[in-house]
Amino acid sequence: TNADDVEKVKIATKFAALPYRTKADDVVKACKASLARLNPKGSITKPIDLYQIHFPNAWANEDYWDGLAMCYEQGLVKAVGVSNYGVDATRAVHEKLAARGIPLASNQIQMSLLYRFPLENGLVDVCKELDVDVLSYSPLALGFLTGKYDKETRPSGPRKAIAKVLLDGEDDGSNFNTLIQTMRDVASNHPGATLSQVAVNWTRSKGTIPIPGARSLKQVKQNLAALEWELSGEEVALLDAASVKVPSYATPEKAFFTKEDINTKLKMFDS
Repeated sequence: TNADDVEKVKIATKFAALPYRTKADDVVKACKASLARLNPKGSITKPIDLYQIHFPNAWANEDYWDGLAMCYEQGLVKAVGVSNYGVDATRAVHEKLAARGIPLASNQIQMSLLYRFPLENGLVDVCKELDVDVLSYSPLALGFLTGKYDKETRPSGPRKAIAKVLLDGEDDGSNFNTLIQTMRDVASNHPGATLSQVAVNWTRSKGTIPIPGARSLKQVKQNLAALEWELSGEEVALLDAASVKVPSYATPEKAFFTKEDINTKLKMFDS
């Protein structure tokens, strides 16, 4: 491995804000441990490109932000971010870091054609206002936007409950089917395009950076190929109109993330 190859690789990792890790130094220690695992032989000294707080905690959130700042100031990381932070929490951490001259690089949140809440409650707009990149996770909605599931072909495990909402709800799945058909129509406008690429490019059209999962080389190549084309404004409007009618398979209220810091009363999660 040469230095040029190493520089091409960008690594993002996260600190799990678990209840027993509540000090700024815990964030630093975890970062150093990650660096040690990434560099077991000590031959390459490369800071982590993006270090994030994985999710809000019920307390000690400001200590975590101090920990991020310490990692940045010590040169352990090139950029810092958060994940699953709501409007108020994003503003608060941005202000805290800015006071030390450190930019908040990103907020990684769930967003897809089947999970539009960050667009509807202003979170994406706030991130744009603060120049914080939005990283959209689960842009394929656990595979439901790839076209592989319908009434006859359903997922197993926990996703069965999601299928029931989308395919057996009050509308008997008609709105979900309409969305999938709209995605097929849009894909047909772009030679070789797939439904997953349509889903990924919809999140790009909203000014976010999608991070779709991939279990095979084929899926990796398919995801990358989405960058070769973009949706038109008319196509985005068609997808928006279809997606808003689909029943929500998940809501912020039912998410397991901590909603509020019990000490500061800061609202931490909203979508």
